[in-house]
Amino acid sequence: MNLPDMRKPEALWAHMRRTLAFYAPRAMDETGGCFHFFKDDGSVYDRRSRHLVSSTRFVFNHALAWRWFGGSAKDVAHALAFVNQAHAQPRGGYAWTLDWSEGRATVTDGGNHCYGLSFVLLANSHAAQAGVPGAREGIAATFALMEQRFWEPAHGLYADEATPDWQLGAYRGQNANMHACEALLAAHAASGEARYLDRALLLATSVAQRQAALAGGLVWEHYKTDWTPDWDYNRHDKTNIFRPWGFQTGHLTEWAKLLLMLERRLGDAAPGWLLPTARHFFDAAMKHGWDEKHGGLVYGFAPGGDVCDADKYFWVQAESLAAAAWLAVHSGDDGYWQWYDRIWAYAWQHFVDHEHGAWYRILAPDNGKVTDEKSPAGKTDYHTLGACQDVLAALGVQPPAKDIT
Repeated sequence: MNLPDMRKPEALWAHMRRTLAFYAPRAMDETGGCFHFFKDDGSVYDRRSRHLVSSTRFVFNHALAWRWFGGSAKDVAHALAFVNQAHAQPRGGYAWTLDWSEGRATVTDGGNHCYGLSFVLLANSHAAQAGVPGAREGIAATFALMEQRFWEPAHGLYADEATPDWQLGAYRGQNANMHACEALLAAHAASGEARYLDRALLLATSVAQRQAALAGGLVWEHYKTDWTPDWDYNRHDKTNIFRPWGFQTGHLTEWAKLLLMLERRLGDAAPGWLLPTARHFFDAAMKHGWDEKHGGLVYGFAPGGDVCDADKYFWVQAESLAAAAWLAVHSGDDGYWQWYDRIWAYAWQHFVDHEHGAWYRILAPDNGKVTDEKSPAGKTDYHTLGACQDVLAALGVQPPAKDIT
């Protein structure tokens, strides 16, 4: 199938509709929330397991459908209600995983994760824009919980995880802070409150300036309690999808995108380092992450630049093409549009399922299929849908006006 001109809004809208159609209406569980596990053909292969990341990301998906295509705000509210009623716990946290059966939730992992709270904040922010009752209050309440339980003012960053009774663990990571930055930008867009934008800038400064300076100018993933790099954490363990070892190609480009979103939102108050740092992160990701033989961007590379994980993940391609579009617009450098077109061409050929819709999750280094599980917990194509929306934002394309009164 020939690649449309993905610089045109019409092509992006068509792809968003096609991706949303893979999940709707089959993802909706009338007993609560959404199903989280889908095979390539869309069939649900686990109807009971629920993960906080998927539960919150489905709120984002439904809000995106509402924003651009006349989707139902009731669907947004349905997804958010599951987060607030099933995942929310008496001690103020949100269960990481649940078993959901006959309308009842059994907690299977009650640990608290700042990564998860970041997505609760993101979900409330997008639901608030759709006019969902209580979502605006949910923004403030989630931010307050993150501040109370995870914020470390001496470091200007959030801690990562805690037990169900809020005992902090020793691990520190950039990933939770990156998604907190994303969620805070959404919270500012939904509320207009300056404190969210201020905090987003502080997180970006802490990670992209101070922490990057400890790792040769790039973003390392893992840290000790004092926020010095932990160079060996998960070095030989590829099973933890939220804490991979090495420099992550997709996280470098995702930070590039977020820095430019910050620059636009801050306007004249934006510090001058945002664009140069975004360019540096993206350029390094392309230098070390692009597979010249098979195409596409690899998952990670080691200090020194050698590839440490050559698998191809959908979200790495999606975040990178969105970052390329933002860089092209903000820098005026046409080379970034060339990267945008190159990444899209690769993803269109190898990741987009032109028969059933949505993107495959993971491919082998040579782009071969490794699983028929297109969308297990955590995916929901939030990255691919969000990337299209982010490209539209880079281009200055606004969704149709909505009346949420």
